[in-house]
Amino acid sequence: MNESHADTSTPTVDVLVYSDDRRVREQVRVALGRRLSADLPELRVVEAATHPAVLDAMDSGKISVAIFDAEAVPSGGMGLCRQMHDEIPDCPPIMVIVAREQDAWLATWSRAEAVAAHPVDPIRLPGQVADMMRRAGLGVEANA
Repeated sequence: MNESHADTSTPTVDVLVYSDDRRVREQVRVALGRRLSADLPELRVVEAATHPAVLDAMDSGKISVAIFDAEAVPSGGMGLCRQMHDEIPDCPPIMVIVAREQDAWLATWSRAEAVAAHPVDPIRLPGQVADMMRRAGLGVEANA
């Protein structure tokens, strides 16, 4: 691809997906697709399987939205979410995926902006992430 074509590409946002389980990461990636809605930029999914990989990605400053698996081990997504909110000024919005819908109240401690439940719902998850992105001002118009 030549440089001039790359400059005219549509806006994209980096979405960090953290889980120690590659199947969960794949389910989230497939559910999100490349674009959630016409009013939102295209997505570039960045996968992380370890706590250090999450720290590296978040420290890069390129992540616009993150989705953390609360069931990941040894570093669960809720604790990691809280750590990110404590340590990163203007932390990007983070969704946590909990074991059951009944566990969503636990995510309030982590200060997550959104909560989903396992198993990953390919119908509901994209809408939840789109809503989170809009609340964060990540719409195409906001980036123009």
